[in-house]
Amino acid sequence: MDDDEQQSWASSDEDAEGSSDYESTSDSGDEYSEEENAVAGPSGTQALADGTQALLAESEDAEDTQVETAIEGDFDRLIQNIRDAGDGSSSGMLNKMWDMDLEEREAEFKDDLREASGVGKMKKKRGRRRGPVLSQQVRALIGEGNQAFVDADLHETVRIMQEVIRIEPRAAAPWSVLAQCYDDWGERLKALQLRIMAAHLNHDPDEWGELAQQSRTLGYNQQALYCYGKMYHLDPTNVNALWDRASLAKEIGDLKTARSTMLAMLKRLPHHLPVLEELRPILIELSDLTLCADLFQRAFDHYRAAFPAGRGLDAETGAEVPGGGFGLMSLLVLADLHNTLGAHAQAVDTIRRGCRWLQGRAAQKYWDACEDDREWDVPDSGVQRGGEGEVQPGMYPLDVNARHRLAIARIKGGDVEEGKMHAKIVLAQDTAEYSPLFSEIADAYFEREMYAEAGHIYEMLGGDAGTSSMYVLLQAAACRRMIGDLKEAAEVYEHVIQADPGHNEAKMKLAEIYEILNEPRKALDLVLQVIDSRKRRAAQRDGTVDSGGGDPGSASLFEEGKVRGAKAKGTPAKSNPNKLTVTQLRELEAQKEREGVQSWHRVQELYARMLAGEEEATREWLVEAEKLVESFRETRALFLTSRHRGFRGMFPRSTRKQTTEASVDSMASRLQLELGRDTLTRKGAKAENVNTFRTIPFDDWLRLFMHYAFLLTRRGQYEPANEVLRHLLFSNAFQSRSSQDSIRLALITCAIHADQFQTVVEQARKLINGHQFNNEPIRVLVASLGSGLRATDAFLVSTLSKHLLRETRLADAAVKDPEALRYNTAQRRYGMVGSTMKADPDDVPDDEDEVETPAAVAEFEHAKLPTEPNPLNVAVYGQILLAAKSYQSALFYLLQAYDYAPDDPLVSLCLAIASVGRAMQRQSDNRHHLITQGMAFLTRYRELRGDTAEGLDEVEYNFGRVFHQLGELSPPALRPFLLQRNQACIRSLSVITSVC
Repeated sequence: MDDDEQQSWASSDEDAEGSSDYESTSDSGDEYSEEENAVAGPSGTQALADGTQALLAESEDAEDTQVETAIEGDFDRLIQNIRDAGDGSSSGMLNKMWDMDLEEREAEFKDDLREASGVGKMKKKRGRRRGPVLSQQVRALIGEGNQAFVDADLHETVRIMQEVIRIEPRAAAPWSVLAQCYDDWGERLKALQLRIMAAHLNHDPDEWGELAQQSRTLGYNQQALYCYGKMYHLDPTNVNALWDRASLAKEIGDLKTARSTMLAMLKRLPHHLPVLEELRPILIELSDLTLCADLFQRAFDHYRAAFPAGRGLDAETGAEVPGGGFGLMSLLVLADLHNTLGAHAQAVDTIRRGCRWLQGRAAQKYWDACEDDREWDVPDSGVQRGGEGEVQPGMYPLDVNARHRLAIARIKGGDVEEGKMHAKIVLAQDTAEYSPLFSEIADAYFEREMYAEAGHIYEMLGGDAGTSSMYVLLQAAACRRMIGDLKEAAEVYEHVIQADPGHNEAKMKLAEIYEILNEPRKALDLVLQVIDSRKRRAAQRDGTVDSGGGDPGSASLFEEGKVRGAKAKGTPAKSNPNKLTVTQLRELEAQKEREGVQSWHRVQELYARMLAGEEEATREWLVEAEKLVESFRETRALFLTSRHRGFRGMFPRSTRKQTTEASVDSMASRLQLELGRDTLTRKGAKAENVNTFRTIPFDDWLRLFMHYAFLLTRRGQYEPANEVLRHLLFSNAFQSRSSQDSIRLALITCAIHADQFQTVVEQARKLINGHQFNNEPIRVLVASLGSGLRATDAFLVSTLSKHLLRETRLADAAVKDPEALRYNTAQRRYGMVGSTMKADPDDVPDDEDEVETPAAVAEFEHAKLPTEPNPLNVAVYGQILLAAKSYQSALFYLLQAYDYAPDDPLVSLCLAIASVGRAMQRQSDNRHHLITQGMAFLTRYRELRGDTAEGLDEVEYNFGRVFHQLGELSPPALRPFLLQRNQACIRSLSVITSVC
């Protein structure tokens, strides 16, 4: 059947089976009858009942008419398509084999999933509809055909009935008679087709069920699915039809159809556990874990509400069972789903509340107030919890499988100590019996980078032949390597290779260890073995020829060999005529490389003259540099979304396997060079230097970008310079920490020249985030905002003050209570325990503001926690408050800085300014005391700063400035200092900057 015919069939199914009015009307009828009977009095009950029955009958007739008309629409379109495709004769019409595309018409249950909750009343048995009004000629032909059938003249019967169908195809009787004729001839397949055609006109759900069973028996599974769908739409209350359809779809591997059908069943049988158990593996196979968890969570909530005592009668057997059927296994399934989705807090809540409910203790909700799991402590755990006035441990029994899920959720959720307690109890069980639980706990430890704990469990499993496996041994070796036991890790890998000589992954891991242990010859031998093995497998693949698939059955109305969502084998991929081939791309790259080398040589020649300020040389240098910069920026391989992988060359291997092959080749070349041999050469394998781009080292590229940006900024083109540098931050070639810092410092430099101090603050904040507990980025910030009104406005911005306050609190906690901090591997920073690590709503950072990529942090270890208080953080925050004229708050932080660094003259000066400034405010309640305090700090400032002549000038100016602020203008000694105000101010600011 062509595409038009397939489309018409698809639309007919959607019209017929996607209708939602059928069920919704039935629902409205039920609600109406119940409400009316509730309000009717004794005298009007019978009359009202009669009216209700009349409304229901009218509603059901309307629904029946709508569904049946839609199904007959399928029949009409099919007949029209056969006529259009055939030769117009009756024989040609009946001999046409219909082959409908399931991919197009399998949308029949989409609307049902949205409207399947309207069950409605049980339908009465439908009889055959009268059909169209037949003409006298047609009725006479039908009579002749029936007489011929009675006379056993089957050939004449077929001829007459074909003529009737040609004249009036909507007459049901000729189709049934023809089907019986072919059945008598033994052509069961042709008879089945004709009965399906007749079923479109009879509208009998039982008939569709019989046709579905016959199709299924004959192996026409797609046709059977279609029949079950028609049966369901004619009788939406027939759950057995849905079950049969779902079972068949699952049997043939059509998981999407099985999923939609079972979801429709759940709408009619909410929270039905057998359906959920059948649906669970399907959803897992389709990777729809979120929906699976949601369905089980709703069922859990439903059974808890229905059986609050934790026990109830099973709906099918009538026996009393835990949870009314939602027992421990269902609870474990829900916990596993939450853990897999990363919802570890929900997994903990599921186990705690679920097991408590199954034990009949659902009313003991006070356990939820405990953040730990003391409810499930065991007597011999050795943990002392529950002090005076606290909830004492419950010591309630907990199934080892449930405790295992609790341990996994706690470990993966970050509550490692609590998880260790549960894991210790689980690991005390028999290893052979509970080996899968042991392995999952070890995986959880491994995921949390707790390699010592994970390695102990892996070695425990690997020591028993019944629980050992290649995966366990490889994980044990990886743990050994991560904790620094390289020789022990090498022994494990050698054991794996001895057991499986073809295990290339183990060979590569062992080769890496040998290289670290300075045994390059052993490493090279293993790498060469991997290369040879890869060649042999490639040769075997080249000699393999795929066999063609079987021909689908021609007697089915569908493409039986096709499953929805699967592409046929051997289907050629659509080629894009505008897409360049690999050879063309390599030629284009070679041409651009030649052009880039020429521009680079010219840039180097002009560099000295450009620095000397020659205008002509500068303009030419900018032109050539712009060519290089734009060629770099428009190269897609340098700006990938996976920036942490670094630059892998212009033509990297696309798949994981090819990437592995490239790493193997690279390692082999490196080892041979180390051994003094010739570089490994293989046909078609030319190593690409990933540390250069178009033969120019990336360090030179970085310097080129910076000089280009500086020159543009100096010539008044700050915006283009800023755009170029910001774009460079996203290049996967410059994701190392040093490169990122250099680019950000260049951005700060250009922003200072252009008076764009908001950019200065933004980039300085990112430097502070990247170098936690380091004072240098803060000094860069203060030095960059040296003077001026715009710099002061940027210094006072609320986001900066909040950011510095957070850093100050973290630094203070690191000194006073290091246990309160926890290293966040995702953000690569320390944070407070229990903190969500989210910024203030007014301080929303970029993605790069808080998170560093793995490549960027690979050069450095974790920031070391400070051991002594840092006066710089509180002093700078106090200066922000001082500039904002919040003198009282500034005094609080500056006094802390004074406690940390009493010999710093700048702190004393700032305290003097804050004291005098607070004294001049109306809210001051002890003005004279504050003035005296300010003069005392000024005196301390004189003692610390007045050793040199330059320092003495600065001190005298500041004293004069204070007297001036207090209104004391008469002392003659004040006038010389006021006359030299500008010169002294400049010296003062330079001194302050140097102290910062």
